[in-house]
Amino acid sequence: MRLSFWLLDINTEKEDSRPEVQIWGITEDGRRVLLLDRSFIGSFFVVPKNLSPDEVAKKISAVKGVEKTEIVRRKLLGKEIDAIRVYVRDPDEIDEVAKKISKMEFVNGCYGHDIRYSMQYMFEKGISPSSWFEVEVEEEAKSNVRVDGVFRIVGDFKRVERSNLPDLRIMAFHCVLIGGKGSPDPERDPITAISVLGDDVKTFIGDERDVLSSFVGYISSFDPDIIFGYGTNKRDWDYLVKRAKINGIHLDVGRVKSEPHTSVYGHVSITGRANMDLMDFAEDLYEVKLKTLENVAEYLGLGRPDDIEEHELREMREKGDLGSIAEFSRRRVNLIRRIGDKFIEYAVQLSQIVGLPLDHVASAAVGFRVEWFIIREALERGELIPQRKEVSAETYVGGMVLTPKPGIHSNVAVLDFASMYPNIMVLNNISPDTYIPPDEKVPPEECNIAPEVGYCFRKEPPGLYKEILRKLLSARKEIKEALARAKEGSAEYKLLAAREKAIKVIANATYGYCGWVGARWYMKPVAEATAAWGRYTIRRAMEIAKEMELEIIYGDTDSIFVKYDAEKVNKLLEEIKRELSLDIKLERVFKRIIFTEAKKRYAGLLEDGTIDVVGLEFVRGDWPKIARDAQKKVIEIILTEENVERGIKRAKEYVLDLVSMMKAGKIPLKHYIIWKEITKSAEDYKARAPHVEVARIMREKGWRIQPGDKVGYVVVKGSGKLYQRSLPYFMARIEDIDVEYYIENQVIPAVMRVLSPLGVKELGISTGGLADFF
Repeated sequence: MRLSFWLLDINTEKEDSRPEVQIWGITEDGRRVLLLDRSFIGSFFVVPKNLSPDEVAKKISAVKGVEKTEIVRRKLLGKEIDAIRVYVRDPDEIDEVAKKISKMEFVNGCYGHDIRYSMQYMFEKGISPSSWFEVEVEEEAKSNVRVDGVFRIVGDFKRVERSNLPDLRIMAFHCVLIGGKGSPDPERDPITAISVLGDDVKTFIGDERDVLSSFVGYISSFDPDIIFGYGTNKRDWDYLVKRAKINGIHLDVGRVKSEPHTSVYGHVSITGRANMDLMDFAEDLYEVKLKTLENVAEYLGLGRPDDIEEHELREMREKGDLGSIAEFSRRRVNLIRRIGDKFIEYAVQLSQIVGLPLDHVASAAVGFRVEWFIIREALERGELIPQRKEVSAETYVGGMVLTPKPGIHSNVAVLDFASMYPNIMVLNNISPDTYIPPDEKVPPEECNIAPEVGYCFRKEPPGLYKEILRKLLSARKEIKEALARAKEGSAEYKLLAAREKAIKVIANATYGYCGWVGARWYMKPVAEATAAWGRYTIRRAMEIAKEMELEIIYGDTDSIFVKYDAEKVNKLLEEIKRELSLDIKLERVFKRIIFTEAKKRYAGLLEDGTIDVVGLEFVRGDWPKIARDAQKKVIEIILTEENVERGIKRAKEYVLDLVSMMKAGKIPLKHYIIWKEITKSAEDYKARAPHVEVARIMREKGWRIQPGDKVGYVVVKGSGKLYQRSLPYFMARIEDIDVEYYIENQVIPAVMRVLSPLGVKELGISTGGLADFF
């Protein structure tokens, strides 16, 4: 029978000592199915030297574990060669067999042996996760599996061109873990509550054994395809497994009887389901410095829940106020689900494009996402996949960033090169397989020579990167055209927008991948030449703008900011496209924009009234709320007030009122808390920074502080150095706060970052008091 299904997950198990590929899917009619394949044999490639391929193949065939060999034509960095394909039935032996063979004197190298068995299977069969396929199958009996049907694969896969998602069952969960002192310890601190959100919200609270049993029972009955959490890979799942063991409970939450386990990229794998830690996607939100659930929700426009600190939860528990704890957890599980709904379409598209299952694509670093995409494309072109090598970090000059003209500017246009680095790589055929080493002589007319650095790349044939990027950029262009035709807000529009974003992320990250020393295709000249062409592009664009008498305000990597003159700007765009053969467009126009003296720090008011902020304190989580809020308000006042002088006056009045409230003790203590992460053990810190000293105080009082924990502290009155006047925030009272410190070292610097470029003089409180500041 033919079965059509959407591929959710894939894994490999041993069945009677034989490898078994397990594919978990969802059919068109909503059945959850398991497809099995026991016929696949893994393989890798060997490049011979000194002997003929036939002779080397015979010798390799005698190696223990080798099932069979065959001689094939492949490419190595674009050059066609004879290679030997070596088949090994047991996936656990592939790496060991390759190591043995690589040491033989007639072997020049082994390729592809470090590609995971399940990934190799997908490459060979032409399938990828989060996509629809059909395949010939036969029904098979298999016990202890929570699916609607089990089938054995007996034919080839065929891709089904369908863009819709199946009716996914999605669940979110949130754990309340409260430590006695410091970070919760699974060896001693029980789970207080777990909230789940499938069809509706349920909170399990009270006896820990009942909480865990109810959680496992809920997952079994709801049977989710996807499980959303926040910070769950690093903490919650491990904690749940350990507490379940202490309580004599098997945390059986997969579609087979198995507990969650740590897999590649540090993510927690749940067999047959996609476990998605949304904090992994939050890591891509560079604008959010401190990746708390609250900060991410606020950034995504989902509102900000009440910040309840851990010591407040502890107090609730001690008072027996389980109702408030349950409400806290319910609010958070709702937020987790809403954040997940924001990311799911994007995650699915990223999974399709990159070829990693949903749970893997979430936790994999950007470099690995790009690499798996390149591997898939390279294999289709017959390229051998190089092994990852240990390379020392190398530096090179990056993109060009112009020092801005500080102050407030009106009517400023941002001209942005669309996917500048990918387009530069395509235009100049920059790729590891087109690079010409210095000792290789090629006529100048046959190569592209990078400015400044002088590296050469063949013009023909098209390199691997050129072909891949051209494919991505072409697909993105088609999607943008389809987006323009689609109805905004429709299911089609959302899907297209998510796919366009995923393609953009992978295309733009390819340049970064070039310079990543962990990359399989790492080659410094590729990254360095691309950066050099990028600098040349920005420099030349600014020269053309000056020739047209356009005032340049700022330039940043792949964009320039100029005084907006519609006619001149349109001519500039046309001239840049003509001369540089790169697409550049008018990205946005700021009504008003403030530049500080520093690069990559500005705030601007757009035509629609929204404010765009880059690099300033109020978008960072490591400054206290009092300083962030003050800066945000000053920015809003200055940008929305038509008259600059009047705006400055209003901003000063606001700061003066704020300082008065601070001195009167009318600002809540939580607004003074400074959060810093402990990144290493106490003994590894040489400097006595405030957060390190606070962590030491907490440890002495019995708190459990580990690397990765965030410490919240306040600066209190007294003498001595700053670290000597820093206390854990829960040990201080509002009257202890050194308000003068916060005024002079937090609030004033934050607001002066905005006001100083406007001509307002900065005077410290200690020298002349606030009156001099105003």
